Amino acid sequence: MNQNAKLLSLLISSLLFVDAASCEEIDFAHDIVPILRAHCAKCHSGDKKQGGLSLDTRELLLAGGESGEVVVPGASSQSLLFERITTKDDDLRMPPEGEPLPGDEIERIKRWIDAGIAWEPGFALTKGSYEPPLAHRRPELPSAIDGREHPIDRIIDQYFTDFAVPRPAPVSDGVFLRRVSVDVNGLLPDPETYRDFMADANPDKRTAFVRDLLANDVSYAEHWLTFWNDLLRNDYTGTGFITGGRQQITGWLYDALLHNKPYDQFTRELIAPPPEASGFISGIRWRGNVSASQMQEIQFAQNVSQAFLGINMKCASCHDSFIDRWTLEETYGLAAIYATTPLTLHRCDKPLDQTATPAWMFPELGQVDSKAEQPERLKQLAALLTHADNGRFARTIVNRIWNRLMGRGIVHPVDAMHTEPWSADLLDYLAIHLRDNGFDLKKTIELICTSQIYQAQTPPVDQPQEAGRYVFRGPLARRMTAEQFVDAVWQITDAAPTKYDAQVLRFKQQPNHSSQPLTAQWIWSHATGSGPTPAGETITLRHKFELPSLPAQAVGVITCDNSYRMYLNGKHIASDDNWESVEAMSLLPKLRTGENTLLIEAKNGGSAPNPAGLIFEATLRFADDTTQSIASDGSWQWTAKALNARGVWKEEPDDWQPAEPVANPGIWSGRVGAELASRLNAAANSPLLMVRASLVKSDGLMRALGRPNRDQIVTSRPSELTTLEAIDLANGQTLSDAIQHGAQQRLSSESHSGEELMSWLCRYALSREPTSDELRLATEFLGTEPKHQAVEDLLWSVLMLPEFQLIR
Repeated sequence: MNQNAKLLSLLISSLLFVDAASCEEIDFAHDIVPILRAHCAKCHSGDKKQGGLSLDTRELLLAGGESGEVVVPGASSQSLLFERITTKDDDLRMPPEGEPLPGDEIERIKRWIDAGIAWEPGFALTKGSYEPPLAHRRPELPSAIDGREHPIDRIIDQYFTDFAVPRPAPVSDGVFLRRVSVDVNGLLPDPETYRDFMADANPDKRTAFVRDLLANDVSYAEHWLTFWNDLLRNDYTGTGFITGGRQQITGWLYDALLHNKPYDQFTRELIAPPPEASGFISGIRWRGNVSASQMQEIQFAQNVSQAFLGINMKCASCHDSFIDRWTLEETYGLAAIYATTPLTLHRCDKPLDQTATPAWMFPELGQVDSKAEQPERLKQLAALLTHADNGRFARTIVNRIWNRLMGRGIVHPVDAMHTEPWSADLLDYLAIHLRDNGFDLKKTIELICTSQIYQAQTPPVDQPQEAGRYVFRGPLARRMTAEQFVDAVWQITDAAPTKYDAQVLRFKQQPNHSSQPLTAQWIWSHATGSGPTPAGETITLRHKFELPSLPAQAVGVITCDNSYRMYLNGKHIASDDNWESVEAMSLLPKLRTGENTLLIEAKNGGSAPNPAGLIFEATLRFADDTTQSIASDGSWQWTAKALNARGVWKEEPDDWQPAEPVANPGIWSGRVGAELASRLNAAANSPLLMVRASLVKSDGLMRALGRPNRDQIVTSRPSELTTLEAIDLANGQTLSDAIQHGAQQRLSSESHSGEELMSWLCRYALSREPTSDELRLATEFLGTEPKHQAVEDLLWSVLMLPEFQLIR
C-alpha cells in the first residue's frame, strides 16, 4: 500500500469509528434554543450585553465580547463559553446565579460547538420588531451618480454613499463574459465566442450578449433546471420513486422553463396542478411509521411556504415556532387546504383534540373557503399566493435570483424572509419590476446582469463587517455548482455521456415550421376502416429493432384512438387517453445498443363499436448526422394479451400476428397529422447538443461537489471544499476518465503544440489569454509534440485552479 492509500485508509477508519453519540445531529431549535433562553438571554440578548457579549445571532456570538472570542466552532475544548459552564469556580461559572447547567444540557452545548455551532437561518434570540410588509412598494429611485442610469445602480450607488463604501471597479470583458455565461446558461463561452466578443467594439455588446444568452431557450432551461430541481425537491431517482410514493415533475418543469412560463402562472400550476406537475404538492409518501410533521399534508405546508414565501414552517410543524412568529395552528391550517380528510393537530407528535381548519396565513389578501372541496381550495390558495398585491411572493423569488447571481441575498438567508433586508429599496424595486413585467423571470435576470454592480469586481474576502450587520460591497465570488463544474469539464474534454435520464425533449417547436410528411401508418389488429372495432378492445403492439450504436438524439411522436401505454426495453415511456393530443417524447434514456423492443398497449374506447388506430414514428440521429426511422406499419406485430400494470407479462405471448394498416386513416390524420409531422420534424431539425449534468442522475463526483439528494427542499449548497471533495477531485475515477478522454481529443486535433494547447485551454477554461510565464512553462513542459500524460497533467492543473472553479 502506498503512502496516499495509507493516509486515505486512516481517514476512513477515523470516520467509521467516531463515537456514535457524537454523530447524533443536534437540533438547534429544540436542543439549544431552550438552553440559551433559560440560562443566557437574561444577560446576553437584546439591550443587555454584559461583558460586551450578545448571543442574539450567530454573528454576534462569534464576535465575542470584551474578553475576546468565546466560542471556536468545532472545538469546545478551546471555547471560553464551554469552560465557563463547566468550571467549578463559583466566581467564573455561568450562569452566575442559580444552579449550574445540568449534565445533559452541558453535553448538548459541547456537541453543538464541536459540530460547528449550527444556527437556524435568520434566527435571533431576541425577537426583533421588524415585520416584512405584505403589499408591494414602489420605491423612488435616487438620482443617478456619474451618469449611471441603470435603476439597480442608482439604488446601489446611493447605498454606497450612505454607508461610505467605495464603489468597486468594473471587471474586464473576459471576466464578464465568463461570469455571465456560467451564471445565465451554465456553460463556458467557447474560444470562438471569446474571440468574437473580445474583438467586438460595440459599447453595448455586454447588454446584447446577456440578451443572446437568455434567447437560447434550451441552454437556459437546462441550466436553471438545477435551481428549480433543488427548490422543488425534484429528481430522477431517490427515496419514494421505486415504491410509487413520489412523482417527478421533470417534463412539466423543463417545458415551463423552455417556454419561460410567467412565474405567477408557474406557481399556480404547481399549487393546483395538472397531473404531470402534481409531484410537488404530493411530496413523499414515506414508508413505515413517520412523525406527524412528515405527513404529506404537513410536507405540503412546509414546501409551499418555504419555496414561494421564504417561510420556514418546520419548527411550527411540531409546536409554535421557537424561531419566528408562525404557529402550529397556522401550519396545520395550510396543510388542511391540501388534506382530503379531516386533519387532527399534533403537538410534538401527540394528537390534540382539535381539527385543523383550512386557511392560509395572510387573510388580508382573502381567505380559502374551508368548506370547498380540495381541488377548489387549491385553486383558491394558488390565486391568493400569486395575488397582484402579494409583495412577499415576488420579493421571495427575486431575492433568490439575486442570491444566485450575486452570491448573497438582499435578505439572508433566503429562507428567512422575515429578516430585514440590507436594502429594502432594492428588494422592493426588483419585486415591483417583476410584477410590472408580467412575472417574466428572464426580465429580472436581464435587469441584474446588465447592471454595473453585477459587472463589478468582487470585493476582497477580508473586508471588515460590523458585527450583527451586513454591509454590501459588491458581488461575491462563488463556487460553481456541481452541475456547472461537470458541464465545464465535459465542454473542455468532450467527455459528456451520450444518454441522459430526464424525460425531456431538448428542442423548442417553432410556430409555422415547415414539415415533411410522416412515413408511419395508422395500424391496428385489422383494417378497421372495413368495420368498427369493439369498444374496449385491447391489443399489444410490438416492434423490435437493432442499434449498432447509440444515437445522439431520439425523439418519437404518438397518438392512439383511444388510449395507450408505451414501454421501451421494459421501461415506461408515455401514456395518454386522448387521441386528439399528440405526445412527443425522448427515447434516448431507454435505448441500448443491440436489440431494442418497443411495446405499446392500445385500447379502443367508447360504449359501442367504433374505429380504432395507432400511429407512431421516431427519428434517431447519430453523431455523424445520419438518421434512422422507426415507424408503425404492417411489419409490426400484435397480440390480444394485455400487459400488466408494470408493462410486462409473466409469460411471453406466442400468438403474435402481423398488424394491419387501417383502411381509412383520414378520419384521424386530418385532425392530428400536421401536429405529428410538425413535432417530429422540429426534433429532426434541432441541433445536436452536449448532454448536460442537470439531465443525468447524480454520481459520486457530483455528490462530492454538493449536489443534494433532494429529499428536502434545498436553497443553498455547501460553500466550502470538504475532505471528500478534495479526495474526489484529486483521485476520483469519473474526473480522471474525463481528463484522459480530453487529452486524447486534444492530441488528435490539428493544433497541439505546448503553446497552442495552453492558449486554447486558457481561452476556453478561463476566458483570457495565457500569460507569458504560462506560455513559457507550457512550452517547456509539453514541448512541440506533447505526450498523452503531459496533456492530462496540464488539463488537471487548470481544472484544479480556483480561477476555474470559482465564478468571479
